[in-house]
Amino acid sequence: MRQLLLLSVLLLGVSWAVAQDAPATGQTGSQQASASQTTVVGCLSSSAGKYMLTDKQGNSIQLTGDTAKLADHVGHEVKITGVPNSDSAAPSSTGAASAPQSIEVTSMKHISKTCKSGGMAH
Repeated sequence: MRQLLLLSVLLLGVSWAVAQDAPATGQTGSQQASASQTTVVGCLSSSAGKYMLTDKQGNSIQLTGDTAKLADHVGHEVKITGVPNSDSAAPSSTGAASAPQSIEVTSMKHISKTCKSGGMAH
C-alpha cells in the first residue's frame, strides 16, 4: 500500500512538472511567440486609428493586434509587451540593432499619465 501511495505522489509530481512546460491553451501565434516577446516602455500616440509608441531613444513603433485598450492611454507613458511582427525584423540602414518597427500587442501596463520618455510630439 505504501508503494502505491509513493508511486501516486511521484506521478502527480511529474505530471505537474510537465504541465509547467506546456504552452497555455488559447494562445495565438506559434509556440515560439512567448520566447520572442519583447517589452518596450514609451509614449503612446494615435493617428488615424493607428497607435504608435515612441521609446526613450526616439524610435517609433507601430502597435498592432489587441489595441482596443490603448485609446484611454494616448499621451501616457505605457509598457507594451508583444511579439515583433516578422516584417519589422529588417536591419536598420546604419547596421546597428534597433527597436522593432511593429509589435503585435499582447499586454499593456500604464506607467504614468505624462510622458517622460523622449520623442514625444509637441
